[in-house]
Amino acid sequence: MLEIKQNFLPNHLNKKNIQIILLLLTLLISLLFFTLLRDTDKLITHTQANKLYSSNQIKKVILDGEYIHLQTKTKTYKIYKNAINKDTFYSKYPVEVKKENSYIYDILYLVMLIAICILIYVLIRQNRQQPFKKLHPMSKTEDISTANESIQAITSNVTFDNVAGIEEVKEELEEIIDFLKDPQKYHALDIRLPKGLLLIGPPGIGKTLISKAVAGEAGVPFFYQSGASFVHIYVGMGAKRVSELFNKAKQMAPSIIFIDEIDAVGKSRGESRNDEREATLNQLLTEMDGFEDSSGVIVIGATNKVDMLDEALLRAGRFDRRIHISLPNFKDRAKTLELYLSKKQHNIDIEKVSRMTVGFNSAALDTLTNEAALYTMRNGRKVIETSDFDAVKEKVLSGKRKILSFTEQEREIQAVYQGAKAVIATWLDLEFDKIGIVNTILTSQEHEILSKSHMMNKIKFHLAGSIATQLEYNEQFSNAYTDISEAKKLVHKVIYEYAMGENFIIDAQEEEKLLQKAFIDVSTLLKSVTPATKKTSEYLLKYENISQKECQEILREIF
Repeated sequence: MLEIKQNFLPNHLNKKNIQIILLLLTLLISLLFFTLLRDTDKLITHTQANKLYSSNQIKKVILDGEYIHLQTKTKTYKIYKNAINKDTFYSKYPVEVKKENSYIYDILYLVMLIAICILIYVLIRQNRQQPFKKLHPMSKTEDISTANESIQAITSNVTFDNVAGIEEVKEELEEIIDFLKDPQKYHALDIRLPKGLLLIGPPGIGKTLISKAVAGEAGVPFFYQSGASFVHIYVGMGAKRVSELFNKAKQMAPSIIFIDEIDAVGKSRGESRNDEREATLNQLLTEMDGFEDSSGVIVIGATNKVDMLDEALLRAGRFDRRIHISLPNFKDRAKTLELYLSKKQHNIDIEKVSRMTVGFNSAALDTLTNEAALYTMRNGRKVIETSDFDAVKEKVLSGKRKILSFTEQEREIQAVYQGAKAVIATWLDLEFDKIGIVNTILTSQEHEILSKSHMMNKIKFHLAGSIATQLEYNEQFSNAYTDISEAKKLVHKVIYEYAMGENFIIDAQEEEKLLQKAFIDVSTLLKSVTPATKKTSEYLLKYENISQKECQEILREIF
């Protein structure tokens, strides 16, 4: 009978191969049977465990590694030990620790796994002349399951002590941390916290580090996933992975799901259509709708391309709280440098280094500090000096071309430019959060109906910097490129999209006339508020950022 079967097998399978395969199959079946008998207790969530606790169904609590087994009259359940308040359960029910000799099953399980691996290795080696896929071709399903690595939570040891600066961001996140620490306090008052939190900012400013700090401060499990990890070549795998991620997070609640570069999976649907990505996005939307406000799971997304995200992802009930993180200002850079230098011997003028690193993000400051330390060591010294930072600054800049760094003269030009924008925005009642030497954060307002005067004020705002530098230096500069492009787009909308021009039939020169009128208005206004723009520019040179409230105080002092 064996000879007949051998006729149907490939020629390269000899008798020894068949024996190994049969032994391998026997071990696999035994392992499967052993796994089924090893732990048949049903895995439950913290909500189900609390119900058992409240109804006094639990007879005994058994500790077993990362699980806690809850024994009732008829059945035994298990739950992740970090998912419940252990002290409460221990104080009410008898506690039993799994005996050490019971771990013999784990040892047998490990031995069987090692035996299977050895047999597979021997089989592959014996047939190395033939491709393994010919011997046992892998199906698509098996390939997918191998690629789909298990989703595991990590315990974050990062706290806000490890994140310098961003004081305003920390304040916004304190509420989330308090909720994760004591959700019952909020539930008792019927307070609902956001399900999703979106961190928006340029690359390298520490969005992932901030999320880990939130998890570390709250002491909850942290699930890290990259948006790109959800995008698979096999249909349905991205959606499946999203579902598995949320199920695991709910089992270990309270917990945090962090999705880095969420724009990779959350792009607007319909643009360069991708059915698999859209299915994954739909699953993400469904999961965020599906879990209750009291589930104890907070989803944090990070992106530097918020304008690319699908509108459905940003609507209320999903990522309905957004935190903008800008490049660090002078004070933030000083605190960041202090943190990076805390374990290094140095004699650094931190204020000087902070001023010469305008436009550096946290990652760039870390690189700069490390390069300065290496430069010190190469020169046979043990104490880092300020001159070491000067020596390696250009090297860091050339390796990170996206970093914006200014000379002293460029800082002065930029301070005049941004100071004028701050004054005009305040004068024309355009709300902004911060205007700094390297960034502008206008308050985003969603209006269904826009007035022409409001749109013209925004056009004037974008022209203000260019006009101010022309008045101050009698010269035009390239830093106005972005603002002038934005002003042109707004003028085009006023004339063509909203039909707010002087005539119904559009004149080709109408856009130019509108821009020239705005230019004259802003020039006249800036000449009349010159003391305010000068004082605002000086403030920016010193502190690098100015809020609307601070700008209002300057205007009140002068006028």
